[in-house]
Amino acid sequence: MNSYLNQRNLHLTLSTAVLVPAAFMYGIFPESLSPLLLDIPVTSVDLKNIFRAIMCLYLGVAGLLILGIVKKEYFNSASLLSMVFMGALALGRVLSMLIDGEPSLIFLLGTFGELILSVFSYSQLRTYREA
Repeated sequence: MNSYLNQRNLHLTLSTAVLVPAAFMYGIFPESLSPLLLDIPVTSVDLKNIFRAIMCLYLGVAGLLILGIVKKEYFNSASLLSMVFMGALALGRVLSMLIDGEPSLIFLLGTFGELILSVFSYSQLRTYREA
């Protein structure tokens, strides 16, 4: 039986551990948490809709990552998704830094973490690829 914390699945476990809390931060109570944590006032239904869509996108990605942890046949797909998703988030943040300037510390740390998880996912996929 697959273990959640084994070496092979460490990248998937870490990515899931980052995505689930981030998802809830975006979508559970956007009108109260977003101003507090992100300095973004949420005053319209459309903005709440966007934040809740982001929450479900993150939860959907986390769901596939969990599937890759518990079912060997989904390991490759989950690892590739982790690599691409985290890499795309990091790329978007770097692009924003180049265009918009330096963000707050939490987003700088997020960029660094996403980049590390993307590279780690690539490494794990190359090492443990299922045939």
